[in-house]
Amino acid sequence: MRHTLKRTIKNLFLLLALPFYGLYLLLSVLGNPDGTFQTFSQLLSLIPGKTGIYLRAAFYRLACPETSDDILIGFLTVFSHRDTSIHKGVYIGPQCNIGKCTIGENTLLGSGVHILSGKKQHHFKDPKLPIKEQGGVFQKISIGNDCWIGNSSVVMCNIANHSIIAAGAIVTRDLIQEGTVVAGNPAAVISQRELEGLSK
Repeated sequence: MRHTLKRTIKNLFLLLALPFYGLYLLLSVLGNPDGTFQTFSQLLSLIPGKTGIYLRAAFYRLACPETSDDILIGFLTVFSHRDTSIHKGVYIGPQCNIGKCTIGENTLLGSGVHILSGKKQHHFKDPKLPIKEQGGVFQKISIGNDCWIGNSSVVMCNIANHSIIAAGAIVTRDLIQEGTVVAGNPAAVISQRELEGLSK
């Protein structure tokens, strides 16, 4: 019964989000698509309470590829790229900045987490040219299923399934092995989770 009620509410919010999504599509055609997406994300981030949670989930379900509406996006959390995929059961805490990424099922992000669009967003090799004029590359990073990313951490590389990122950690290298636990700046492996018998 509870599941049916929740699904009904989510379907209602999908309908409520449709005009908002339609306006976003129209303005995207007229201007910069990513800039328009950021503007709508910022507006949605300001809506408090359950209304904001359901409306954000509905909008991102419509606007972002392969994104579920069975997600929870906290107050003041902003997405910077439409090419972001958030899978079922994901929790993203308040005041996060989410770049170009895929976040796997049942992954949890604490408050103030920054997911960067890779680590090559700004080139800086030419000292004669201002950094802002040297360009950069946005990369879509992947965060696995069932991960925990602690408060105020910064992630700019791929994270394997079942990994744990300690609060305040700065992840600058891919975590390839599943169940890795890292901490520090730059993040270093401190332990390994026991995953024997766990389905991937």
